[in-house]
Amino acid sequence: MKSILTAGLVCLAASFTCAAQSANGPGIPASVTITLEPKHGKTIPPVEAHDLQVKEAGDPRPIEQLTPLANSGMQLLLLIDDSARGTFDTEIPTLKQFIMSLPANFEVGVAYMRNGMAAMTANYTRDHAAAANAIRIAFGPGGADVSPYDSLTDAVKKWPTNDGESKEVIMISSGIEGLGGGWNPDNPYVDAGIRSAQQAGVVVYTIYSPSVGHLGHAFWRNTWGQNFLSQLSDETGGESYMIGYGSPVSFQPFLQQIAAQWPNQYRLTFSAKPENKSGLQPLTISAIHKDFSIAAPDRVYIRAGM
Repeated sequence: MKSILTAGLVCLAASFTCAAQSANGPGIPASVTITLEPKHGKTIPPVEAHDLQVKEAGDPRPIEQLTPLANSGMQLLLLIDDSARGTFDTEIPTLKQFIMSLPANFEVGVAYMRNGMAAMTANYTRDHAAAANAIRIAFGPGGADVSPYDSLTDAVKKWPTNDGESKEVIMISSGIEGLGGGWNPDNPYVDAGIRSAQQAGVVVYTIYSPSVGHLGHAFWRNTWGQNFLSQLSDETGGESYMIGYGSPVSFQPFLQQIAAQWPNQYRLTFSAKPENKSGLQPLTISAIHKDFSIAAPDRVYIRAGM
């Protein structure tokens, strides 16, 4: 009986060891872009990989690398709603000035959201003057309110392949989803846009700009439009900017806040659990014994294991 009991305890211990190795052992490398934000004041303490905790679907996973992106290149897309109200046109000089102020190693693209598509007026380029000149007035009523989230999905599909640089979007829109997917957090068109960005590792910042025409005057539509924009940014690791339901006095403060985030961004690579099928998995990243908060996508794309 003693031998049987001992053997049983050994097997039990082995099963716990195997389970621990399964939860924390080597797996499939996966990377996300995270942004650190100060909780108090403007200072973020020095950060190392051991200051963070990663959980995939609730299970802790080992961090392989934490790389600052402050001096790295970026592919940035300015994605503008073509159904924007005429007040958008007054912001064109501000947007051009912003693009001209970007670091030389930033590749910038400009696209307009129209009929669920992303019409590129400037392909990704380091010629910032050319990108700035590609910003035009919005078509307004001819912009055809459909779904900015379908346009985002189209923009992600058109993104040039480049795994070495961070990918980010500044999306200017009312956020109104006009295809009738429902006014709830599970709108299929909004969810599809979020999934496409998460799968491609794209961080999306959103700026609320009201739509022209009847939709732009509907309080409940604008309320949900802002909710959807906030959801999109929050779940992809970005931030959403708005002041009430009217046109912002200026985009400049919002653009400055977005640019202020970039020096605090990191590429976090961790060992994900091998999955039988490639897909998105729930992700939680938190700070350990450090006084800062983290903006990160809430799902990460994991390739299937061998």
